[in-house]
Amino acid sequence: MKRFLLAASLLAVTALQAQRPLTTSPSGGNKKASVTERIGITDMAIHYDRPGVKGREGKIWGQLIPVGYVDQKFGTSTASPWRAGANECTTMEFSTDVKIEGQPLAKGKYGFFIAYDANESTLIFSRNTSNWGSYYYDPKDDVLRVKVKPFAADRSVEWLKYEFSNQTETAATVNLMWEKLSIPFKVEVDLLKTQVESFRNELRTDMGFFWLGWQTAAQWCADHDTNLEEALRWADTATNPNVLGDKNFTTLSTKAMVLNKLNRGNEALAVMREALPMGNMNQVHQYGRSLLAQKQTKEALEVFKLNNDKNPGQFTTLMGLARGYSGVGDYKNSLLYMEKAALLAPDPTNKNNIDRMIGLLKEGKDIN
Repeated sequence: MKRFLLAASLLAVTALQAQRPLTTSPSGGNKKASVTERIGITDMAIHYDRPGVKGREGKIWGQLIPVGYVDQKFGTSTASPWRAGANECTTMEFSTDVKIEGQPLAKGKYGFFIAYDANESTLIFSRNTSNWGSYYYDPKDDVLRVKVKPFAADRSVEWLKYEFSNQTETAATVNLMWEKLSIPFKVEVDLLKTQVESFRNELRTDMGFFWLGWQTAAQWCADHDTNLEEALRWADTATNPNVLGDKNFTTLSTKAMVLNKLNRGNEALAVMREALPMGNMNQVHQYGRSLLAQKQTKEALEVFKLNNDKNPGQFTTLMGLARGYSGVGDYKNSLLYMEKAALLAPDPTNKNNIDRMIGLLKEGKDIN
Protein backbone atom coordinates (compact mmCIF):
# COMPACT_ATOMS: atom_id res chain seq x y z
CA MET A 1 0.00 0.00 0.00
CA LYS A 2 2.82 2.39 0.93
CA ARG A 3 4.58 1.63 -2.34
CA PHE A 4 1.36 2.38 -4.22
CA LEU A 5 0.91 5.76 -2.47
CA LEU A 6 4.56 6.69 -3.12
CA ALA A 7 4.22 5.82 -6.79
CA ALA A 8 1.01 7.84 -7.05
CA SER A 9 2.71 10.83 -5.43
CA LEU A 10 5.65 10.63 -7.80
CA LEU A 11 3.30 10.46 -10.78
CA ALA A 12 1.42 13.53 -9.53
CA VAL A 13 4.64 15.53 -9.07
CA THR A 14 5.84 14.44 -12.49
CA ALA A 15 2.58 15.53 -14.04
CA LEU A 16 2.80 18.96 -12.42
CA GLN A 17 6.39 19.41 -13.52
CA ALA A 18 5.47 18.43 -17.06
CA GLN A 19 3.09 21.40 -17.19
CA ARG A 20 5.84 23.91 -16.40
CA PRO A 21 7.43 25.35 -19.55
CA LEU A 22 11.16 25.06 -20.05
CA THR A 23 13.23 28.23 -20.16
CA THR A 24 13.68 29.34 -23.76
CA SER A 25 14.67 32.52 -25.57
CA PRO A 26 11.90 35.04 -26.41
CA SER A 27 9.67 34.22 -29.35
CA GLY A 28 10.47 35.60 -32.77
CA GLY A 29 14.20 35.74 -32.11
CA ASN A 30 13.79 38.94 -30.11
CA LYS A 31 15.93 39.83 -27.12
CA LYS A 32 14.83 40.60 -23.58
CA ALA A 33 16.44 43.68 -22.05
CA SER A 34 16.22 46.16 -19.22
CA VAL A 35 17.90 49.48 -18.56
CA THR A 36 17.93 51.61 -15.42
CA GLU A 37 19.03 55.11 -14.54
CA ARG A 38 19.08 57.17 -11.36
CA ILE A 39 18.01 60.78 -11.82
CA GLY A 40 18.70 62.64 -8.59
CA ILE A 41 17.56 59.97 -6.14
CA THR A 42 14.77 58.71 -8.45
CA ASP A 43 15.27 55.25 -9.95
CA MET A 44 13.82 54.66 -13.41
CA ALA A 45 13.66 51.15 -14.90
CA ILE A 46 12.61 50.11 -18.42
CA HIS A 47 11.84 46.46 -19.26
CA TYR A 48 11.30 45.55 -22.90
CA ASP A 49 11.88 43.03 -25.67
CA ARG A 50 14.20 44.02 -28.52
CA PRO A 51 13.11 43.26 -32.08
CA GLY A 52 15.73 43.28 -34.82
CA VAL A 53 15.66 44.97 -38.22
CA LYS A 54 16.64 41.67 -39.87
CA GLY A 55 17.02 42.99 -43.37
CA ARG A 56 13.86 45.08 -43.29
CA GLU A 57 15.56 48.46 -43.72
CA GLY A 58 13.13 51.08 -44.92
CA LYS A 59 10.15 48.92 -43.98
CA ILE A 60 10.07 49.45 -40.22
CA TRP A 61 8.53 52.85 -39.61
CA GLY A 62 5.13 53.34 -41.17
CA GLN A 63 4.92 49.70 -42.29
CA LEU A 64 5.96 47.13 -39.65
CA ILE A 65 5.24 49.86 -37.07
CA PRO A 66 2.00 51.36 -38.38
CA VAL A 67 1.01 54.98 -38.14
CA GLY A 68 -1.32 55.80 -35.26
CA TYR A 69 -3.76 53.16 -34.00
CA VAL A 70 -4.71 49.96 -35.86
CA ASP A 71 -7.02 46.97 -35.50
CA GLN A 72 -4.70 43.97 -35.03
CA LYS A 73 -7.58 41.53 -35.55
CA PHE A 74 -6.89 39.87 -32.23
CA GLY A 75 -7.75 40.62 -28.61
CA THR A 76 -10.26 43.20 -27.45
CA SER A 77 -8.69 46.35 -28.88
CA THR A 78 -9.75 47.63 -32.28
CA ALA A 79 -7.48 50.69 -32.12
CA SER A 80 -4.10 49.68 -30.73
CA PRO A 81 -0.89 51.69 -30.48
CA TRP A 82 2.52 50.04 -30.87
CA ARG A 83 3.84 48.12 -27.83
CA ALA A 84 7.14 50.10 -28.00
CA GLY A 85 9.11 46.88 -28.29
CA ALA A 86 8.23 43.25 -28.98
CA ASN A 87 6.27 40.45 -27.26
CA GLU A 88 4.96 41.60 -23.85
CA CYS A 89 4.25 45.29 -23.46
CA THR A 90 7.13 47.53 -22.51
CA THR A 91 7.02 48.78 -18.91
CA MET A 92 8.53 51.80 -17.19
CA GLU A 93 8.81 52.23 -13.45
CA PHE A 94 9.62 55.32 -11.38
CA SER A 95 10.46 55.32 -7.67
CA THR A 96 9.19 58.89 -7.15
CA ASP A 97 6.87 61.31 -8.91
CA VAL A 98 8.35 62.63 -12.18
CA LYS A 99 7.51 64.86 -15.11
CA ILE A 100 7.43 63.54 -18.67
CA GLU A 101 7.94 66.33 -21.19
CA GLY A 102 6.82 68.74 -18.46
CA GLN A 103 3.66 66.82 -17.52
CA PRO A 104 3.32 65.18 -14.07
CA LEU A 105 3.34 61.41 -13.63
CA ALA A 106 3.00 59.77 -10.21
CA LYS A 107 5.54 57.21 -9.04
CA GLY A 108 4.73 53.65 -10.02
CA LYS A 109 4.94 51.13 -12.85
CA TYR A 110 3.32 51.74 -16.22
CA GLY A 111 2.76 49.98 -19.51
CA PHE A 112 4.37 52.06 -22.26
CA PHE A 113 2.92 52.40 -25.76
CA ILE A 114 3.55 54.64 -28.74
CA ALA A 115 1.14 55.83 -31.42
CA TYR A 116 3.79 56.44 -34.06
CA ASP A 117 3.71 59.30 -36.52
CA ALA A 118 6.69 60.66 -38.41
CA ASN A 119 5.75 64.24 -37.54
CA GLU A 120 4.46 63.82 -33.99
CA SER A 121 4.23 60.57 -32.05
CA THR A 122 2.08 60.07 -28.95
CA LEU A 123 3.67 58.43 -25.91
CA ILE A 124 1.17 56.60 -23.71
CA PHE A 125 1.67 55.59 -20.07
CA SER A 126 -0.96 53.03 -19.03
CA ARG A 127 -1.83 51.60 -15.63
CA ASN A 128 -2.13 48.18 -17.36
CA THR A 129 1.30 46.54 -17.19
CA SER A 130 0.35 42.91 -17.86
CA ASN A 131 -0.73 43.08 -21.52
CA TRP A 132 0.80 40.82 -24.11
CA GLY A 133 1.69 43.49 -26.62
CA SER A 134 -1.17 45.91 -27.19
CA TYR A 135 -3.86 43.43 -28.21
CA TYR A 136 -5.87 44.30 -25.10
CA TYR A 137 -5.03 47.99 -24.97
CA ASP A 138 -7.79 50.11 -23.45
CA PRO A 139 -7.56 53.93 -23.49
CA LYS A 140 -9.46 53.98 -20.18
CA ASP A 141 -6.24 52.73 -18.59
CA ASP A 142 -4.21 55.70 -19.89
CA VAL A 143 -2.65 57.78 -17.16
CA LEU A 144 -0.66 60.16 -19.34
CA ARG A 145 -0.25 60.99 -23.01
CA VAL A 146 2.46 63.28 -24.36
CA LYS A 147 3.43 64.20 -27.90
CA VAL A 148 7.03 64.19 -29.12
CA LYS A 149 8.81 64.52 -32.44
CA PRO A 150 10.84 61.57 -33.80
CA PHE A 151 14.26 62.31 -35.28
CA ALA A 152 16.27 60.65 -38.01
CA ALA A 153 19.30 58.87 -36.49
CA ASP A 154 22.82 59.33 -37.85
CA ARG A 155 23.39 55.56 -37.86
CA SER A 156 21.30 52.41 -38.12
CA VAL A 157 20.47 50.46 -34.95
CA GLU A 158 19.85 46.75 -35.62
CA TRP A 159 18.27 45.84 -32.28
CA LEU A 160 15.76 48.25 -30.74
CA LYS A 161 17.15 49.84 -27.59
CA TYR A 162 16.45 52.47 -24.96
CA GLU A 163 19.29 54.78 -23.95
CA PHE A 164 19.67 57.70 -21.55
CA SER A 165 21.37 60.93 -22.59
CA ASN A 166 21.72 64.57 -21.47
CA GLN A 167 21.87 63.46 -17.83
CA THR A 168 21.84 66.17 -15.18
CA GLU A 169 21.14 66.14 -11.46
CA THR A 170 17.44 66.66 -12.14
CA ALA A 171 16.72 65.32 -15.64
CA ALA A 172 17.61 62.90 -18.42
CA THR A 173 16.46 62.21 -21.96
CA VAL A 174 15.21 58.72 -22.79
CA ASN A 175 15.81 57.71 -26.40
CA LEU A 176 14.03 54.82 -28.10
CA MET A 177 16.33 53.95 -31.01
CA TRP A 178 15.65 51.49 -33.83
CA GLU A 179 16.69 51.27 -37.43
CA LYS A 180 17.32 54.90 -38.46
CA LEU A 181 14.91 56.63 -36.09
CA SER A 182 15.05 57.96 -32.53
CA ILE A 183 12.04 58.87 -30.38
CA PRO A 184 13.27 60.96 -27.42
CA PHE A 185 11.45 62.23 -24.36
CA LYS A 186 12.58 64.12 -21.28
CA VAL A 187 12.16 62.86 -17.71
CA GLU A 188 12.49 65.41 -14.90
CA VAL A 189 12.48 65.05 -11.12
CA ASP A 190 11.94 67.51 -8.30
CA LEU A 191 15.23 66.77 -6.57
CA LEU A 192 14.81 69.27 -3.75
CA LYS A 193 11.40 67.89 -2.81
CA THR A 194 12.26 64.20 -3.16
CA GLN A 195 15.59 64.50 -1.36
CA VAL A 196 14.14 66.38 1.60
CA GLU A 197 11.26 63.89 1.86
CA SER A 198 13.79 61.06 1.76
CA PHE A 199 15.79 62.66 4.58
CA ARG A 200 12.65 62.98 6.71
CA ASN A 201 11.77 59.33 6.20
CA GLU A 202 15.29 57.99 6.77
CA LEU A 203 15.90 60.06 9.88
CA ARG A 204 12.93 58.27 11.47
CA THR A 205 14.78 54.96 11.09
CA ASP A 206 17.96 53.69 12.74
CA MET A 207 19.87 56.13 10.52
CA GLY A 208 18.65 58.85 12.88
CA PHE A 209 20.39 57.23 15.87
CA PHE A 210 23.74 58.88 15.09
CA TRP A 211 24.71 62.49 14.50
CA LEU A 212 26.03 61.87 10.98
CA GLY A 213 22.59 61.44 9.43
CA TRP A 214 21.29 64.71 10.87
CA GLN A 215 24.47 66.54 9.86
CA THR A 216 24.35 65.13 6.32
CA ALA A 217 20.76 66.26 5.84
CA ALA A 218 21.47 69.75 7.21
CA GLN A 219 24.62 70.08 5.08
CA TRP A 220 22.79 69.07 1.89
CA CYS A 221 20.07 71.64 2.49
CA ALA A 222 22.65 74.36 3.14
CA ASP A 223 24.57 73.42 -0.01
CA HIS A 224 21.34 73.60 -2.04
CA ASP A 225 19.94 76.66 -0.22
CA THR A 226 16.63 74.94 0.56
CA ASN A 227 14.51 73.92 3.56
CA LEU A 228 16.79 75.97 5.81
CA GLU A 229 14.57 76.29 8.89
CA GLU A 230 14.18 72.52 9.14
CA ALA A 231 17.87 72.12 8.29
CA LEU A 232 18.71 74.23 11.33
CA ARG A 233 16.64 71.92 13.54
CA TRP A 234 18.52 68.97 12.04
CA ALA A 235 21.83 70.73 12.72
CA ASP A 236 20.73 71.38 16.32
CA THR A 237 20.02 67.67 16.73
CA ALA A 238 23.42 66.78 15.26
CA THR A 239 25.19 69.01 17.82
CA ASN A 240 23.09 68.06 20.86
CA PRO A 241 24.77 65.29 22.90
CA ASN A 242 21.52 64.79 24.84
CA VAL A 243 19.80 63.43 21.72
CA LEU A 244 22.57 61.32 20.15
CA GLY A 245 24.34 64.39 18.74
CA ASP A 246 27.96 65.39 19.11
CA LYS A 247 29.78 68.70 19.17
CA ASN A 248 32.64 68.36 16.74
CA PHE A 249 34.04 70.47 13.93
CA THR A 250 31.83 68.85 11.29
CA THR A 251 28.52 69.25 13.13
CA LEU A 252 29.25 72.75 14.39
CA SER A 253 30.54 74.06 11.05
CA THR A 254 27.44 72.68 9.34
CA LYS A 255 25.23 74.48 11.83
CA ALA A 256 27.20 77.67 11.21
CA MET A 257 26.70 77.30 7.46
CA VAL A 258 22.94 76.96 7.88
CA LEU A 259 22.88 80.02 10.15
CA ASN A 260 24.79 81.98 7.53
CA LYS A 261 22.25 80.97 4.87
CA LEU A 262 19.52 82.27 7.20
CA ASN A 263 21.35 85.63 7.46
CA ARG A 264 22.23 85.02 11.09
CA GLY A 265 25.92 85.74 10.61
CA ASN A 266 26.79 86.74 14.18
CA GLU A 267 25.38 83.48 15.52
CA ALA A 268 27.30 81.58 12.85
CA LEU A 269 30.59 83.23 13.88
CA ALA A 270 29.95 82.34 17.52
CA VAL A 271 29.38 78.69 16.57
CA MET A 272 32.57 78.65 14.50
CA ARG A 273 34.61 80.09 17.36
CA GLU A 274 33.57 77.00 19.28
CA ALA A 275 34.26 74.72 16.33
CA LEU A 276 37.68 75.93 15.16
CA PRO A 277 39.76 74.51 18.05
CA MET A 278 38.27 71.08 17.24
CA GLY A 279 39.18 71.13 13.55
CA ASN A 280 42.22 69.51 12.01
CA MET A 281 44.51 71.45 9.69
CA ASN A 282 42.67 70.60 6.48
CA GLN A 283 39.22 71.22 7.95
CA VAL A 284 40.18 74.66 9.18
CA HIS A 285 41.88 75.47 5.88
CA GLN A 286 38.77 74.56 3.90
CA TYR A 287 36.64 76.69 6.21
CA GLY A 288 38.96 79.62 5.53
CA ARG A 289 38.61 78.98 1.78
CA SER A 290 34.82 78.99 2.14
CA LEU A 291 34.96 82.38 3.87
CA LEU A 292 37.03 83.74 0.98
CA ALA A 293 34.40 82.45 -1.44
CA GLN A 294 31.79 84.36 0.56
CA LYS A 295 33.96 87.54 0.37
CA GLN A 296 34.48 87.48 4.15
CA THR A 297 38.17 88.23 3.65
CA LYS A 298 39.07 89.60 7.09
CA GLU A 299 37.44 86.65 8.83
CA ALA A 300 39.22 84.27 6.44
CA LEU A 301 42.64 85.76 7.25
CA GLU A 302 42.03 85.30 10.97
CA VAL A 303 41.15 81.63 10.38
CA PHE A 304 44.30 81.07 8.32
CA LYS A 305 46.40 82.74 11.06
CA LEU A 306 44.83 80.48 13.69
CA ASN A 307 45.56 77.43 11.55
CA ASN A 308 49.21 78.42 11.14
CA ASP A 309 49.56 79.02 14.88
CA LYS A 310 48.40 75.42 15.51
CA ASN A 311 50.30 73.92 12.55
CA PRO A 312 53.24 76.27 11.87
CA GLY A 313 55.30 76.03 8.72
CA GLN A 314 53.13 73.49 6.91
CA PHE A 315 52.51 73.71 3.17
CA THR A 316 48.75 73.96 3.71
CA THR A 317 48.91 76.66 6.36
CA LEU A 318 51.45 78.73 4.41
CA MET A 319 49.17 78.55 1.38
CA GLY A 320 46.29 79.64 3.60
CA LEU A 321 48.18 82.70 4.79
CA ALA A 322 49.11 83.58 1.22
CA ARG A 323 45.48 83.39 0.19
CA GLY A 324 44.32 85.25 3.30
CA TYR A 325 46.68 88.20 2.86
CA SER A 326 45.88 88.36 -0.83
CA GLY A 327 42.18 88.48 0.02
CA VAL A 328 42.63 91.66 2.09
CA GLY A 329 44.89 93.23 -0.56
CA ASP A 330 48.20 92.77 1.26
CA TYR A 331 50.11 91.34 -1.71
CA LYS A 332 53.52 91.90 -0.10
CA ASN A 333 52.84 89.49 2.78
CA SER A 334 50.93 87.16 0.47
CA LEU A 335 54.00 86.90 -1.79
CA LEU A 336 56.23 86.25 1.24
CA TYR A 337 54.16 83.23 2.35
CA MET A 338 53.63 82.00 -1.19
CA GLU A 339 57.39 81.83 -1.74
CA LYS A 340 57.77 79.88 1.52
CA ALA A 341 55.03 77.48 0.39
CA ALA A 342 56.82 77.01 -2.95
CA LEU A 343 59.75 75.38 -1.12
CA LEU A 344 57.35 72.74 0.27
CA ALA A 345 55.28 72.08 -2.87
CA PRO A 346 54.47 68.33 -2.79
CA ASP A 347 54.29 67.77 -6.54
CA PRO A 348 54.82 69.46 -9.94
CA THR A 349 51.15 70.36 -10.27
CA ASN A 350 51.21 72.37 -7.04
CA LYS A 351 54.58 73.91 -7.96
CA ASN A 352 53.26 75.09 -11.31
CA ASN A 353 50.15 76.52 -9.67
CA ILE A 354 52.28 78.38 -7.13
CA ASP A 355 54.50 79.80 -9.87
CA ARG A 356 51.38 81.09 -11.60
CA MET A 357 50.09 82.74 -8.42
CA ILE A 358 53.48 84.29 -7.66
CA GLY A 359 53.31 85.90 -11.08
CA LEU A 360 49.87 87.31 -10.29
CA LEU A 361 51.00 88.71 -6.95
CA LYS A 362 53.99 90.44 -8.53
CA GLU A 363 51.50 92.10 -10.89
CA GLY A 364 49.40 93.23 -7.91
CA LYS A 365 46.54 90.86 -8.59
CA ASP A 366 44.44 88.80 -6.16
CA ILE A 367 45.17 85.07 -6.36
CA ASN A 368 41.75 83.97 -5.06
